[in-house]
Amino acid sequence: MDLKEFLRLAIEKQASDLHLTEDSPPVLRIDGKLHKVNFPALTRDQLKRGIYAILADELKEKFERDRELDFSLALKDMERFRVNVHLQRGCVEAAFRRIPLYVPSMDELGLPPAVSYFARKPNGLILITGPTGSGKTTTLASMINLINEERACMIISIEDPIEYVHANKKSVIKQREVYTDTNSFSEALKRCLRQDPDCIVVGEMRDLETISTALTAAETGHLVLATLHTPDAPQTIERIIDVFPSYQQQQVRLQLSACLAGVISQTLLPRAEGKGRILATEVLVATMAVRNLIREKAVEQIPTSIQTGIQFGMHTMDMSLKMLYEKGIITYEDALSQVKNIEEFKQLLDN
Repeated sequence: MDLKEFLRLAIEKQASDLHLTEDSPPVLRIDGKLHKVNFPALTRDQLKRGIYAILADELKEKFERDRELDFSLALKDMERFRVNVHLQRGCVEAAFRRIPLYVPSMDELGLPPAVSYFARKPNGLILITGPTGSGKTTTLASMINLINEERACMIISIEDPIEYVHANKKSVIKQREVYTDTNSFSEALKRCLRQDPDCIVVGEMRDLETISTALTAAETGHLVLATLHTPDAPQTIERIIDVFPSYQQQQVRLQLSACLAGVISQTLLPRAEGKGRILATEVLVATMAVRNLIREKAVEQIPTSIQTGIQFGMHTMDMSLKMLYEKGIITYEDALSQVKNIEEFKQLLDN
């Protein structure tokens, strides 16, 4: 098994992922769909030899100790890959996520203008949310790139693992990889407050300590960009609050209402013509009205604030889907698969 050939094929086919599994040929995910490569099914021995061939000794030791391994892979004359090595019924298997060397601009990604507005803010908490594989990391990278091109900042990014690699332009960017450069997100985030940051990037807010420190950093005048695996703004806010013990939650509501700048929720849908995918988004801007809803435990009213906040750059996911469908970019069926309220969506189409 020549793993490098499979990785080159993933790049050639513009696949987002490569999966190596026992008793199956390699599988590519292209435009969100799985495609088997024309290759014999891989055996347990082939998989272990091929995957271990790309692991340094310390990574082999870590995998054999923890039975889980995440790292980034950079091979000569290739794009980078985020790699997860795991066991499945005792067999060593792996998933590779392709990371292009080039950071796409916000226009190329189809991001709404509010995202560049968020990136230009001097402080506050900005959250990028959505399911796995919805392009959160790429949106985060495009925001970092905009800051890097426009102003002189000390940007400290904590990632697991490092995906897009940024070169210093106007800003100085320090990219720290969890388990390689630091022991955990929470520890690195706590320490980075002593490293003179203007902007802090948290690859994923996973636990109470990380979330708590990110809120404190945003509250004390830093710009904090982070991702969460939540589908929309209301659930994002509730997720953050619910992480804390009940006796702390009111204080967290006050803290979050003061420092939140905005939430960008996103998903990727197949294009109607059958090739490629397009981004659909929801944008929440933390206006005074939204801050008040967070403080007053009325998060369920936030969708109404988004619907009526178009002048502030807000829009719901259903509005984004309506626009993409009316332009012929996505099909009606794909739009319906993502809408929050089918009846309201149909009313939007009638207006």
